[in-house]
Amino acid sequence: MFFHSMTESAARVLKVSSANNETASLTDGVETHDNDKKPLPWFVEIPLVVVVTLLVITLLQTFVGRVYMIPSQSMEPTLHGCAGCTGDRIYVDKLAYRFGEPEAGDVVVFAGTESWNTGFTTSRSENPLVRGVQNAGAFVGLVAPDENDLVKRIVATGGQTVQCLEGDEGIKVDGKVIDSSYTLMPPAYPVDQTTGSEACGGFYFGPIKVPEGNYFMMGDNRTNSADSRYHIGDQYQGTIPKENLKGKVQFKIFPFNRIGAVEDYDIQQ
Repeated sequence: MFFHSMTESAARVLKVSSANNETASLTDGVETHDNDKKPLPWFVEIPLVVVVTLLVITLLQTFVGRVYMIPSQSMEPTLHGCAGCTGDRIYVDKLAYRFGEPEAGDVVVFAGTESWNTGFTTSRSENPLVRGVQNAGAFVGLVAPDENDLVKRIVATGGQTVQCLEGDEGIKVDGKVIDSSYTLMPPAYPVDQTTGSEACGGFYFGPIKVPEGNYFMMGDNRTNSADSRYHIGDQYQGTIPKENLKGKVQFKIFPFNRIGAVEDYDIQQ
């Protein structure tokens, strides 16, 4: 009886031991399988990370927002730029006008129509390597893009009439003088009093009725801005169609001492 009991106990121990061994074997098998997963080689991982990063940047800059560099003085004092200096880098919101309409006072980036492109020349080097570096810099906002993108402030919208004639106290939209407190004063250049006035920010113009869906643009540096006033003779009377708008300027992000929001004044209040 005692021997039989011992035999049964030994059998149970043997079964438990066998089960434990099977479990250990299974566990070991899993561990061995996990250890077989090797990381990607660096020469595969690094290019993969670069490609994914560029893809994300492309999607963001195409549909969400993009950084632009200010190359000229036409929007002083709001935006700073000049040849040979550190121009402002601005963040342009591409979603703003997908969910709302452009308004007078907004600062916008847009593609010029045909008449605005007269005299535009590429700033790219003929050296393929240098040109590649320039294009890469433009992609992240360190270099101006090789396209005639401009930045101005909307002064009048579709259906409104804009003018500044002799005797006017300032630029008028639908007969009312707009706010011009944000413009560069004193003027960058003297105004010929026989053809214009400081109140007009240069030569007299108008009246012009802005076509529906278009916008009349002016630079904040009125006497140093080749804006809608200079293209009144074209098919759009100097105005810019909505489809040419790239987005609304929201922030200055560089240099660090000029970081801040870009004010969209209610100029027709």
